[in-house]
Amino acid sequence: MSKRVDKSGFVAIGKVVGAHGLKGAVKVYPYSESTAALESGNPILVSDSRGNERFCTVNRVNPGGRVRLVFFDDISDRNLAEALVGSELYFEKARLPDPEDGSFYWFDLIGMSVYTIDDEFLGRLESILETGSNDVYVVKHGDDEILIPALESVVRKIDIKNKLMRVDLPEGLL
Repeated sequence: MSKRVDKSGFVAIGKVVGAHGLKGAVKVYPYSESTAALESGNPILVSDSRGNERFCTVNRVNPGGRVRLVFFDDISDRNLAEALVGSELYFEKARLPDPEDGSFYWFDLIGMSVYTIDDEFLGRLESILETGSNDVYVVKHGDDEILIPALESVVRKIDIKNKLMRVDLPEGLL
């Protein structure tokens, strides 16, 4: 592994949670439903818990359930794969495809200021919960926390450039 890389232009895309087989496959838990960054030929920044970092090129990915089997070009045996367990995987933001209309990358939403349509400040979007039907935005203001369903009827405006979200909360949510 090599020296530290400035990760300001990167986004965390997943974590290595295990090794698989004898030929160097790693089990990756992706942080989002989209695994576009894990396409063959893509360079992935691998950062282990000790701060060691290196780039690995994706050879192939076996789709499956929530956890994906990823083969990197230069990880050829189980010992090398086991050394990556616990590592965070990063991908260069500029290389990500543009999201579909009406969709956003989570890293673009986290940290947004959230206001009601009546201009009442609710807090900052701290995290996003995946549920079966729709995501839920966790908005915090001091010790207060509000869970906002990520539905078109509730989330009225998202301004990525100004890091601002406007919501029309259902009755009784506040």
